[in-house]
Amino acid sequence: MTLGEPGVIAPGTVVRAPVEGPLNIARACLEARASDPAFADQPAFSFLYGDRTERWTYAEAWARVERIGRGLLARGLEPGDRVLVRTPHSPDYAFAFFGANAAGLAPIPASPQLTPAEAAFLCADAEPRAAVTSADLPLPSFDGIVIDAADLDTLDGNAELPQTQAEDPAFLIYTSGTQASPKGVLHAQRTLYGRALMWGAWEGFEAGDVALHAGTLNWSYTLGVGLMDVWAVGGHAMLYGGPPDPAIWSRLIAEHGVNVFTAVPTVYRQLLKYGAPEETDLSSLRHCLCAAEPLLPALADEWAAKVGTEMFEALGMTEVSTYISSGPATPVRPGSPGQPQPGRRVVILPEDGDAAGADQPLPPGEVGLLAVHRTDPGLMLGYWRRPDEEASVYRGEWFTGGDLAALDEDGYIWFHGRADDVIKSFGFRLSPVEIEAAIESCPGVSEVAVVGVPIDPTKTLVTACVVPQDGVRIEEDTLRAHAETKLAGYKQPHEYRLVEELPRTRNGKVQRKVLLANLRGDA
Repeated sequence: MTLGEPGVIAPGTVVRAPVEGPLNIARACLEARASDPAFADQPAFSFLYGDRTERWTYAEAWARVERIGRGLLARGLEPGDRVLVRTPHSPDYAFAFFGANAAGLAPIPASPQLTPAEAAFLCADAEPRAAVTSADLPLPSFDGIVIDAADLDTLDGNAELPQTQAEDPAFLIYTSGTQASPKGVLHAQRTLYGRALMWGAWEGFEAGDVALHAGTLNWSYTLGVGLMDVWAVGGHAMLYGGPPDPAIWSRLIAEHGVNVFTAVPTVYRQLLKYGAPEETDLSSLRHCLCAAEPLLPALADEWAAKVGTEMFEALGMTEVSTYISSGPATPVRPGSPGQPQPGRRVVILPEDGDAAGADQPLPPGEVGLLAVHRTDPGLMLGYWRRPDEEASVYRGEWFTGGDLAALDEDGYIWFHGRADDVIKSFGFRLSPVEIEAAIESCPGVSEVAVVGVPIDPTKTLVTACVVPQDGVRIEEDTLRAHAETKLAGYKQPHEYRLVEELPRTRNGKVQRKVLLANLRGDA
């Protein structure tokens, strides 16, 4: 195919960044199929509610995306402008995201759970020119163009959609990290070529597949694996937006003949506990996909015993999506997320970046930082307005995301956790620094340290250790109420501990490992 024309990207297509030529994610995923008589009238997208389903064919989905894209340009936006998307989990979210991308704009997917202060930070940091939101999610401090999601179908315009280039911005997504505030990760349109390396190596999607993703649309995991990748291979993407129900997934898989189901380990765990998958006809299911937190062998074994399908795990990060995985052609090795996907250049580097040979790969078996080559097409364009932090993650030709791992003689990766203190809890990746900053602003708090306390191999509780100001008595209810005003629900601590002091080094740095050991001893 020619990059500038609608066409199908073959799974496993290997290109190296920078990539020359025209490319647009929405066009490649939707227009290419909508323009093909064999696919135009095939189902592309279904949104499942508790009692009804909304469905679009490829032709219908692309027509709506195209109208929204033209309508955004008609409102005075120009290619390269950023558009905040913050609506409830709904079809409108998906169409706003891809409509903005089709118009050459850079959508910013944001969680509807963000507090007004958190949403205001995104607006101040990203400086979007427009925001797609809803009446119940106002942006009082935003002075740009506001588009109500309820009005998306009224958008249209006369201008042709621009042809973006492969290296043009495609979307800007914010992720928690080692800083007090989330950082923006800017991706290029070429990220689709990075995703092409996943389609066969991990996901195993086939044309005509029905694929159900359990996530919500503010998550890159859902936007990518749940929609982009399914459409790129000609499948039928399904998302659920009905009442929360951990048992619903078995019924949906059976009712809709789902071939590939995607979720985080917590969802599979809840499904096994409440959904009785062994009592449901899940014969349509070819395999399942799992990412965002480590998959324990016991869970995979229980799933295989009760459901009879394999679960393929992947390891990735916001900056490059998933790049390590098992899959149809890569046998599962319990305890390992798999191998580098064919076409990826992945090594293990010494953890100490200042040591001699810090950019030289370690031999098999040695633990170090997992690194991907900077020519990977899925690698971000960079951190948004964070040049110092961006410089710190590169070593010569390698990008290091902070994961500790080892590579064995057979090419399998063995994950050893994070090199920093980021907490992974119930599928979310949380910055303790961000949470600490919010809680420390509570009246009466002197200082605070946040750690993840493993309760068992499947659960990690976010625990805030709070030192009150001298002579001040702080109630847990006060801390919880304060956190609710500052943090989205999934960021709020599960537990609070009042302590007299925090363990520190001689230089004054909090010793999180000592603090965690003390908490585990108490537990």
